[in-house]
Amino acid sequence: MTVVEKKQPTDRLQENLSQVQRLIERHRLVEDLVHRQEMEKHDLVENLVHKQNLVELQNKLNQLHPADIAHILEALPLEDRLLVWDLVKAEQDGEILLEVSDAVRETLIESMEQHELVAAAEQLDTDELADLAADLPRQVVYEVMGTLDEQERAQLQSALSYAEDRVGALMDFELVKIRADVSCEVVLRYLRRFDELPSHTDKIFVTDEEGVLKGVLPVRKLLVSDPDALVQEVMATEVVTFHPEEAAADAALAFERYDLVTAPVIDDRGLLIGRLTVDEMVDVIREETESEVLNLAGLKEEEDLFAPVIDSVKNRWSWLAINLCTAFVASRVIGVFEGSIEKIVALAALMPIVAGIGGNSGNQTITMIVRALAMGQLQAGQAARLWRKELGVSAINGLVWGGALGLLAWALYGNLALGLVMVAATTLNLMLAATMGVYIPLTMEKFGKDPAVGSSVMITACTDSGGFFIFLGLATLLLL
Repeated sequence: MTVVEKKQPTDRLQENLSQVQRLIERHRLVEDLVHRQEMEKHDLVENLVHKQNLVELQNKLNQLHPADIAHILEALPLEDRLLVWDLVKAEQDGEILLEVSDAVRETLIESMEQHELVAAAEQLDTDELADLAADLPRQVVYEVMGTLDEQERAQLQSALSYAEDRVGALMDFELVKIRADVSCEVVLRYLRRFDELPSHTDKIFVTDEEGVLKGVLPVRKLLVSDPDALVQEVMATEVVTFHPEEAAADAALAFERYDLVTAPVIDDRGLLIGRLTVDEMVDVIREETESEVLNLAGLKEEEDLFAPVIDSVKNRWSWLAINLCTAFVASRVIGVFEGSIEKIVALAALMPIVAGIGGNSGNQTITMIVRALAMGQLQAGQAARLWRKELGVSAINGLVWGGALGLLAWALYGNLALGLVMVAATTLNLMLAATMGVYIPLTMEKFGKDPAVGSSVMITACTDSGGFFIFLGLATLLLL
């Protein structure tokens, strides 16, 4: 019997990846050598060698958890990825497709036949199938729905009716519910009838005869309660609940805030229709974090590391085009002061310092603001107060670090006035960076846009152009 390894720490995961890569490399090398040999029954020998070389790789994959295999697939070039994918056990296909990134999942699905996709989808629970359905061909989804019973089909249609960023699209339909008028002993006997409880069962949901949620009975409470006590006497009535139309990101924050493992999902009438589990919420938090990082860099979406060149170009071109335009504006600002730069060559050497420190400070502010917005910690009415605070921080930093730069400029070029210009320009550009860092994401949020999208590009454009203008303008006024 094959023993499947559990999820490993990062070092173990990297070791597995290295082993798989070495096995693939050895397989390619041996096949290439055999292919070059001239011998009788060449095709038969080549086929035997091909199968023998893949046995060890397949045995290695059979020992790994689906999540670990997903990590390995994401780290392999397309040709090697498809080789490994063909060796994975068919019964693991569905779980692995759920674990891999959207971009990699697309390449795997494209390589599969329709009957393979149907077989993979049939292995999944209803809520898992709902997560995967958007990426599957429509015909595959229809065929799989035909194999479900009436209740499962209704659950799948319910989950698919919600947008993917809503609670309803993520809720799990496997749960345990009981009535409030039975004893704890009856509940325990009822639980023993299950072969196993649904995953992450930390509480049992208490409903009335119509299915309206009345409370929850924590399992740890059930185990220590008097067997003769009624459920309504020991259950908790203050319950954190969610509506299927709520944002999944807000639900994830609530899970983090209240240390939840599961939570009920109820409709407008209070009927219990599903539950949220912590594993889904962890995925939401991870995806939100990854999306925020990508958006700050101006990337449209998650990108397959080994995607074709044209796909990567499409993902990156828009904000690069905007950046090109802003760089042109910055160059024109410098062009306005060409005469000043010709007379004082030191300006050309010093002006990138002013712009660079402003961009760094602005990115710090904007990252903090975007995070506060994502965590629900910042409201539009607090903008002015936060702006004043950031101005104070930037003014102090400007005087301290601008003073250091001013002393350095004075020492290098023997010009006290130039040093004073460095102090003033650095302070003013940091204050400009603070202003833009606060108001760029807040303005985007006000107009319903994602405050993280391209913010880093925009703040850099402002501090570059503004820094050049402030520094060269002050130098022209005070030194010439």
